[in-house]
Amino acid sequence: MSDDDDFMQDSGDEEYDFEYEDADEDDESGDIGIENKYYNAKQIKVDSPEDAIDEFLGVPTLEQDKGDWGFKGLKQAIKLEFKLGRYGDAVEHYRELLTYVKSAVTRNYSEKSINNMLDYIEKGSDDDKAYQCMEEFYSLTLNSFQNTNNERLWLKTNIKLARLWLERKAFNQLIKKVRELHQACQREDGSDDPGKGTYLLELYALEIQMYAQTKNNKRLKALYQRALRVRSAVPHPKIMGIIRECGGKMHMSEENWEEAQSDFFESFRNYDEAGSMQRIQVLKYLVLTTMLMKSDINPFDSQETKPYKSDPRISAMTDLVDAYQRDDIHAYEAILSKHPDVLADPFIAENIDEVSRNMRTKAVLKLIAPYTRFSLKFISKNIKISVPEVQDILSFLILDKKLNAKIDQESGTVVVESASDVDRLRSLQEWSSSLRTLWQTTLNDGDGFKVDEASQLHGMSAGGMFQSGFGDETPVGMRAGNPRRGGWKGKASTGPGGKTGTGVVY
Repeated sequence: MSDDDDFMQDSGDEEYDFEYEDADEDDESGDIGIENKYYNAKQIKVDSPEDAIDEFLGVPTLEQDKGDWGFKGLKQAIKLEFKLGRYGDAVEHYRELLTYVKSAVTRNYSEKSINNMLDYIEKGSDDDKAYQCMEEFYSLTLNSFQNTNNERLWLKTNIKLARLWLERKAFNQLIKKVRELHQACQREDGSDDPGKGTYLLELYALEIQMYAQTKNNKRLKALYQRALRVRSAVPHPKIMGIIRECGGKMHMSEENWEEAQSDFFESFRNYDEAGSMQRIQVLKYLVLTTMLMKSDINPFDSQETKPYKSDPRISAMTDLVDAYQRDDIHAYEAILSKHPDVLADPFIAENIDEVSRNMRTKAVLKLIAPYTRFSLKFISKNIKISVPEVQDILSFLILDKKLNAKIDQESGTVVVESASDVDRLRSLQEWSSSLRTLWQTTLNDGDGFKVDEASQLHGMSAGGMFQSGFGDETPVGMRAGNPRRGGWKGKASTGPGGKTGTGVVY
């Protein structure tokens, strides 16, 4: 039975006799009057909600004893009162509604109705007064079922209350409540009760979200692993979506991109199955992780994500991936400038910097490739980033041995040392060392040169041959046109677009 559907009882065995008593006729006419009043109220609740409330509240007064129609009338009135901000009236009539659940309606129907009512209140709470009203609803519900054996409703209500405290960041209250609920989900020996696995996963999801918000990765990781080991539950896919999303964020903080990608994909899949709008946000996280992995695989190639490739809510991230995989720094920066909403999510804003840095680093390497000398302003102008950031990127490249260069901070220039010359010099030095070793071995051999003969050949020794710059060769760095000479004469270098220059770019 849904919250708004009419409550219908089983007819049982029907007897078609044609004898009616006066009392039966009165009861039948009374029921018709109550039913008509209820449906008349439903018809006007959209256009005249205040009048509808009065009509719904009039339904219980028509019943001699508490029954189904009175219960339904109160339920509708409470929803409208809450929607209109009449929180005090809503609480008072909810207290009256709870008196029906013990005898007037069946246990299953009352439990489902109470759960639906609390869900409705939870979704409609958007200010402090509404939150306070919701807390009173939870308190009344728990007190009403405290002395009953309806443990299932007690657990569900407490979990809703814990969710409220999580949303309001009341972590001290949340920790106490979660501890109480864990004890209720354990057996006498302290182990988890397999029969309550679904509730356990909901508790883990609440705790994981709390530790994700408080940046307690150690506790988050332990609970995340425990949650994945629960096998006795058939949880709502939204719960698994929450757990996997928090797991992905945890892996991101550890720069474990592959595990993060896997978790975000599973989270998206679960949210999608649950019909949750959070799937869009998690899909953005999945795209972000793909870029951090420096992967060439398009995240929208899978069967699950393909339908969202052209979704306008995700188009900015789609364009970012395209620009990233094409190494188009200008398109990438333009997309971020055009869509500031991408950075509205704190998690994306926190991690997009790493992607932007990777993009700018590749752009710098590509830009300076033809040059042996250039200025910091040149890079800043072409890539459209600040000079300090240019210097920071170049320093990183030099320390990471991806660029063999020196930065002159005073003049704001960078001199690239030729890698080919360095390799050539190293090879010649190794060759010289090998010849010297061979020469010494020959001198010490009894069948080789005599000492006095060797001394006459000193000018031809390996050491003598290479002391003046490897023979007749001009020492490396002293040839015309070499950047380390400092004169910058000779050969010209070709820059982007085929422009020819001296290698000095400003």
